[in-house]
Amino acid sequence: MTVNSPTILALDFDGVICDGLIEYFEVAWRTYCQIWPSVNDTPPDNLALRFYRLRPVIETGWEMPVLIKALIDGFSDDKILQEWVNITPGILKADHLEAKEIMKRLDGLRDKWIETDLDGWLSLHKFYPGVIEKLKITLASGVQLYIVTTKEGRFVKQLLQQEGVNLPDTAIFGKEVKRPKYETLRELISQEKIKYENLWFVEDRLKTLELVKQQSDLKDVQLFLADWGYNTQPEREAGQNDNRIRVISLDQFSQDFSHW
Repeated sequence: MTVNSPTILALDFDGVICDGLIEYFEVAWRTYCQIWPSVNDTPPDNLALRFYRLRPVIETGWEMPVLIKALIDGFSDDKILQEWVNITPGILKADHLEAKEIMKRLDGLRDKWIETDLDGWLSLHKFYPGVIEKLKITLASGVQLYIVTTKEGRFVKQLLQQEGVNLPDTAIFGKEVKRPKYETLRELISQEKIKYENLWFVEDRLKTLELVKQQSDLKDVQLFLADWGYNTQPEREAGQNDNRIRVISLDQFSQDFSHW
């Protein structure tokens, strides 16, 4: 590392701060049943476990019910891991669906769930051990904390508030900003007038970090792959072999920045 601590710490949310696998599956199953009505609205016994294992293929929320559709239709786990980018458009085309339509249904179900059973919804999210404490320590230290995520910002804010972490709306860049994460990082550097190496970005998706790497002006931003998040062993190995990316453990994340 060229600096011992960041001026700005930018964090992904799902897979870095919060483990929402149980909620993802529940809302994805409800959405699936709405789009593809099933005779039996109880999921098959092994479906949730397969969904959890395949979560790394998901880039945005609308894909979650499509993943369930793929599993119900008989796609193998290996085929989904290897060919997901080709499977999704095939399912959408076959059923004359659009991603934005699925996303609207999923968000609508989630909003109604929050409105009618907030405690139940919150209870399905688990924060990774030590992460909330790290966020509080980081905020108290004067490091500027930003959340850069593809999750709706209002959901992020609700979950963090429940844990006593109160961030202003301006510190949460959610799905609603509708732009790649590297553009948000670029904006933060410009807005705060800091050196590139003083922004540290923690993400659990290798593809996202690789997109940042492709931006020549962001070559000094410090990139970290969270090995506890929604990624696969081959992705972690690729991160370890990349001189721009540092793979860190949950234990390291919870420690002082000098241990990263």
